Amino acid sequence: MTTQKISELLQQGEGITTEFKLAQNGIPDNLYETICAFLNRCGGHILLGVDDHKNPVGLNSEKAHNYLQQIVTTANNPQKLSPGFFLMPQVVEYKHKTLLYIYVPESSQVHLNGGKIYDRNFEGDLDITKNNMAVAALYQRKQLTFTENHIFPYMELADLRTDLFPRIRTMANNHRANHPWQQLSDFELMKSAGLYLRDFTTGTEGFTLAAALLLGKDATIQSVAPAYKTDAILRVRNLNRFDDRDDIRTNLVEAYDRLMAFIEKHLPDGFYQESDAKRRSLRSVIFHEVIVNLLGHREFINPYPAKLIIEHNTVKTENWCKPNGYGLLNPATFTPRTKNPTIAKFFREIGRFEELGSGVRNIFTYTPFYSGGKQPELAEGDVFKISIPIPSLLQTENTVQEMIVPTFQRTKLSQSLQSVFELIKQNPGIMAKEISVLLDDRSIFTLNKQLKTLFDENLIERKGGKKNGGYFPIE
Repeated sequence: MTTQKISELLQQGEGITTEFKLAQNGIPDNLYETICAFLNRCGGHILLGVDDHKNPVGLNSEKAHNYLQQIVTTANNPQKLSPGFFLMPQVVEYKHKTLLYIYVPESSQVHLNGGKIYDRNFEGDLDITKNNMAVAALYQRKQLTFTENHIFPYMELADLRTDLFPRIRTMANNHRANHPWQQLSDFELMKSAGLYLRDFTTGTEGFTLAAALLLGKDATIQSVAPAYKTDAILRVRNLNRFDDRDDIRTNLVEAYDRLMAFIEKHLPDGFYQESDAKRRSLRSVIFHEVIVNLLGHREFINPYPAKLIIEHNTVKTENWCKPNGYGLLNPATFTPRTKNPTIAKFFREIGRFEELGSGVRNIFTYTPFYSGGKQPELAEGDVFKISIPIPSLLQTENTVQEMIVPTFQRTKLSQSLQSVFELIKQNPGIMAKEISVLLDDRSIFTLNKQLKTLFDENLIERKGGKKNGGYFPIE
């Protein structure tokens, strides 16, 4: 969250997608009413430490990270917010004030806070629990918008791949120690993940389309979503048909594995040396994001087949979706919005999905290093398309696994320098005093020496006057 975005939210003021809360004496009790309302409506932005007149008052900087942890824990507590939801609040510095920023995406489910259903309008958060017509309209809108929530009342646990549950628990626990799924039965896990729902307009309850797609047996998936499949094709030498193909119609957990295996079989790898001295596989980083998008951000009931096509110098994907806009995505201006929030949340729990929007940023960040400077293209429309330039597969007669992609290396930075650089990358325009506060009041003398080092390495630049100037990363 940049200072520019904070300024835009403050200038915009409170509305159907923006809420300010003072939070001078800790987390306000009505915060979770707002989170619930945003989840039920169309998502929104919350700033803690701002009064009703759009003034950034700030909150106790020493307690800010405790507040952050408290919000994450409470939002995942089904006794408070049901079903729970994984949020990623951020501590931000704005004009020497410590604020807490929370982005709440629209959910595909209806959420309750303390047993009550809240909806959002321009007047604020409304308790609609006893308004039967409003509740029915809310459930109907969710089901019409997000087909992943379609309920199959006769689907049973036996129709799912119960052999996958131990693996799912292990993946979740590896991603977050002591994950609550470890203590839940298979059925309780499905309810906790929002994969078993009740439609309050009809009283129908059961496993959802998302449940079948994520963990269903192949026969179950074909029964509830007969058009579902992902076609992986290698078309390098035999342009009329294909050189290799995998017709994937299995659950999304194993579909991810098969698509990654197809990529690893046919594409060369390159390694990128991060400033923390870690070597990252460019192939894994880029195509993890591509495949997660291909599997998670699509409309599964449409008969248009999803495709991953490897050509001699490009990898292309296509999948049908409900677009939020049309045209090429610009990573600097696009607004992320998940097409299947429940599936995305499940992927997040098992470590295959990160912050909303991070996938697009990673694709644009790492592709030039893999492709020799060429940029990817992501185009949104009824068919979402991704095009990733790759090293030519026709440059060698040997197997593609033997091809060499150069290793790219950033300047190695110490952990202390890296912490300064990361703050500037995350908050373009940040001032030295703000950096000092965020780094536990690091002395200005030490900070100035570190900023000079980053200048000398051509990693940052300063813009603006002496009093209001800030630091920016150099791309």
